[in-house]
Amino acid sequence: MMRFTGLAFVVLVGGLAGSVARAEQSLQDLLAIQLRAQGYACDKPLKAERNDKLSKPDNEAWTLTCSNATYRVSRVPDLAAKVEEIKPESQEKK
Repeated sequence: MMRFTGLAFVVLVGGLAGSVARAEQSLQDLLAIQLRAQGYACDKPLKAERNDKLSKPDNEAWTLTCSNATYRVSRVPDLAAKVEEIKPESQEKK
């Protein structure tokens, strides 16, 4: 009986950790889908980070890093996202 309880615990904890990873991956994918729908190129979403300084109630700000570009995305419910491409520092100085 003790083995079964230990196995159930491992399955439960492993399942929770997997669902957190899937939720994070889903956020990247959802932001990328929204950008593509608005005409921006995001070949492969790599990471999404919430920008707490720019976020406000009902207006979340995210930095989405794709394989081909990085974007600052502001999302307001029921509206199109405000998208700004972030240029690499080496290109900004030219």
